[in-house]
Amino acid sequence: MARVKGDYQDLVDEISALLGAPATLENRDFRLIAFGAHDSDDDLAMDPVRTRSILTRQSTAAVRSWFEGFGITRATGPVRIPAAPDAGVFRGRICLPVRHRGIVHGYVWLLDAEPGPDSEQLAAAMEVCERIGVLLADEAKAGADLSREFRAVLTAGRGWQRDMAVAALRAALGPGADGLHVVVCVAPWPGEVPQSVPGVAAVCAAPGPGAPESAGAGPGADGTRPGDGELPAGGGAADRALALLVRLRTPEALGPAVNAAGRLLPGGAGGTGAAAGAAPGGRSAGVAVPGGGTGAGGAKGAGGVKAAGGVKAAGAGRAGGDGRGAGAGTGARAAGVSAPVRGLGELAGAWRQASAAARAAVAQPRLGPVAEWSAIGPYRMLAALPAERADDPATRVLLSPANPELARTAEVFLDCAGQAGRAAAALGIHRQTLYYRLSRVEQLTGLDLDEGEDRLLLHMALKAARLRP
Repeated sequence: MARVKGDYQDLVDEISALLGAPATLENRDFRLIAFGAHDSDDDLAMDPVRTRSILTRQSTAAVRSWFEGFGITRATGPVRIPAAPDAGVFRGRICLPVRHRGIVHGYVWLLDAEPGPDSEQLAAAMEVCERIGVLLADEAKAGADLSREFRAVLTAGRGWQRDMAVAALRAALGPGADGLHVVVCVAPWPGEVPQSVPGVAAVCAAPGPGAPESAGAGPGADGTRPGDGELPAGGGAADRALALLVRLRTPEALGPAVNAAGRLLPGGAGGTGAAAGAAPGGRSAGVAVPGGGTGAGGAKGAGGVKAAGGVKAAGAGRAGGDGRGAGAGTGARAAGVSAPVRGLGELAGAWRQASAAARAAVAQPRLGPVAEWSAIGPYRMLAALPAERADDPATRVLLSPANPELARTAEVFLDCAGQAGRAAAALGIHRQTLYYRLSRVEQLTGLDLDEGEDRLLLHMALKAARLRP
């Protein structure tokens, strides 16, 4: 049952009274829940970080990363954090972690001052934090309790089955059902489904990306399988994924979804930069921004100069090769984030997008570990193809285990938009060696790399091979 905001406000006011200072309460994702009144005439009683948190009801990912660097996610007692004017933090902070049964669910923040609260006052405030932790844990558990309804929406067939599933999830979610959401896919997921994930409205296990039973792999016009509501029996880890439903405030603010996904990856990996935000006041000094990868970069070439060996070198482009042979999947866990949708009836399509993005993040490490569907380039189309349809007879010999070097050479060449000099440099080989290998590719495939459609076919086949298990 959702808690009334007044429950939290009363507890925050109690902490403010105990410590003689205005307190704010944020959840694990640094979203504001409640705050005490500020009646000071001192301009320094507020700083840009606290002002932004109260006005926008959330902090940037950069601010969050900076504060988490002081160990607040692991702390069981008060943590003092010094001021950092370059980051917009003009006043030091006292952070009171809000925990329940060993799990941090949020933070109570106070501006530090001299002499500040004593140990007895802080101990009393921590007792109030324990009561807040019980409330936040109850809310998180309610999200986990929606797993059956959420999974039914992702896997139900079209028509009355999906309508009933959507209606059930809408009733369970309550007032926030028709807001803006994204779906996140974390795959593979061999373990138990977590009871709760901070910042997530619902969580469930679902057929994994590329599994025959996966939503989006069936014969329906929209890619669904009628009546598919359960996980594949006896499937391996690759057949199972974790699905997250995350509410958004605006279509551009994907940070909560990227953060939730990153927490479930080994090492708490960050995402594609969508989670990264500017420091307060537009400054970045002193604040570490999580993530650092970028979305897929398109390779676009123009013109063409005939090169030795019968290969046309295209104009300027972006190299996309990462040094791996085509189809050499890493088997690592990755995550994908769908485009935002409004309306629960669109969640099945969002799940297909998230699954495709997760597959792309595994196939092409530069896209991950958290890939947004909008940034995976050609994999948006290739991931929607069943494996047998993405296989072309002309490229089978090239993609066999006997020819990894030739396959990698062809992929890097095409990623470089056919620019021979750049491809040779990326591969670390002489240009004549490149021409010899490309001539062997033409002999094995029967394709003419002077022809645009032949290049397109080969490039698609090489990228599709990366998606195969």
